[in-house]
Amino acid sequence: MAKSPVATADQWFKAALRVILKPLARTLIRQGVTAPAVYQIIKQAYVEVASEEFGLDGAPPTDSRVSVLTGVYRREVKALRAAAAGEEAAPAKKKKNSILSLVVGRWLASPETTDAAGAPLSLPRTAGASGPSFESLVASISTDVRPRTVLDELVRQELAILSTGEKGGEVVTLRDGALVGPDDLQQRLHFFAANLADHIAAAESNLGDEGPKFLERAVYYNRLKPSSVDALEATARDMGGEMLLAINREANARQREDAATEAGVERFRLGVYFYRVDEMGAAATAEKGADAATAGAPEGSGDDNGQSTDKA
Repeated sequence: MAKSPVATADQWFKAALRVILKPLARTLIRQGVTAPAVYQIIKQAYVEVASEEFGLDGAPPTDSRVSVLTGVYRREVKALRAAAAGEEAAPAKKKKNSILSLVVGRWLASPETTDAAGAPLSLPRTAGASGPSFESLVASISTDVRPRTVLDELVRQELAILSTGEKGGEVVTLRDGALVGPDDLQQRLHFFAANLADHIAAAESNLGDEGPKFLERAVYYNRLKPSSVDALEATARDMGGEMLLAINREANARQREDAATEAGVERFRLGVYFYRVDEMGAAATAEKGADAATAGAPEGSGDDNGQSTDKA
């Protein structure tokens, strides 16, 4: 008997899920997070999403409905919802992550803090008679956090340098590493979560049949020498960095106009990534065999070289 289309679609989805979960499983193992601990986190996520997004007639779902939707026992649903309600989402840590990225982002975007070529200017630490300063930059974003606290954290993470200027005053300079990202583990985990979550959310939305598709494109080639991939990666870093800086400047200008209006209710995230791997290594025996079977038509020589799930 032929398999039903629903069963086939279910199998396809589970196969795709296994592919997605493998790099995550690698990270979990390296971080010492065991499968039982992950199961608990997954149940918590199931319950939170069902509670927040699957209500009826504008009312939050009951514990029984959440249990039916998620497969989590009702007594566990009740406990997990209670834990989530009383849980603080680490506001201080989240605020620190946000203020640092906002300061760096505005520093790179504002005409007042960049030169004619768009490079970030060194700023006097304290406000002078005229012109921008590091303190005024921080104050333009938030007055709840002391500029010195932000400066100390940027210096600690080696994202900025505090030095003595030509006229004797203290000067803050943004380091090149600020364009790449922080070395601090807490901040890296913050962006690891935020970037991957939004990428998955875009991809998940694109699986649906309704509505416009989010931008989600990738270029894929194999059978390349390491030196060729080195060159391509360098090109991608240069072009990707230029694009992100340009979008950052435009978004900053638009935010200044939109934030004060009632229509300013949306956010966006645009990301760039580059991944490379030696497919002929010992850990890629299966991939090597698959390549040998298709040696006459290497991936990247046809339509696969620019796959996209959007409609742009």
